[in-house]
Amino acid sequence: MVIRKAETKDIKRILELLSEVLEIHAEIRPDIFVSGTTKYNEEDLKKKLTNENETIYVAEEDGSVIGFLFSIIQEVNSRNMKPHKIFYIDDLCVDENIRGKHIGQKLFEFAKEEAKRLGCYEITLNAWEGNESAISFYKKMGLKTKVSTLEFIL
Repeated sequence: MVIRKAETKDIKRILELLSEVLEIHAEIRPDIFVSGTTKYNEEDLKKKLTNENETIYVAEEDGSVIGFLFSIIQEVNSRNMKPHKIFYIDDLCVDENIRGKHIGQKLFEFAKEEAKRLGCYEITLNAWEGNESAISFYKKMGLKTKVSTLEFIL
């Protein structure tokens, strides 16, 4: 398996995987996620491929994209916090047909190395309440809760 930066030729497959992710979220929260859609469309992905602060990495095996990692480099410069860089994982997905083969772990290990290389202080991400497999995976990777977003549905 090779992990590399995504290219335009990967967009169709990335959209398929984004659909898998969306369906997980739509099952957990049908009140806010729209089944049959994706977080990003083809045009969005093309823009991301040229954005210097956002990178899409793909895991490729035998010429096929089997997973991805979307990252965003965030700069924290505020009055009440020390300046630092964050490697934010916007999305991480492994093809549902081959989960459990440590591909997600390899993508996360790759993210750690990239974050270090880029001089980031930390890696952060969001996981939806109810997505127990994702939460369990990230805890296994060593992540801890930093902040909780609470809601009150009207």
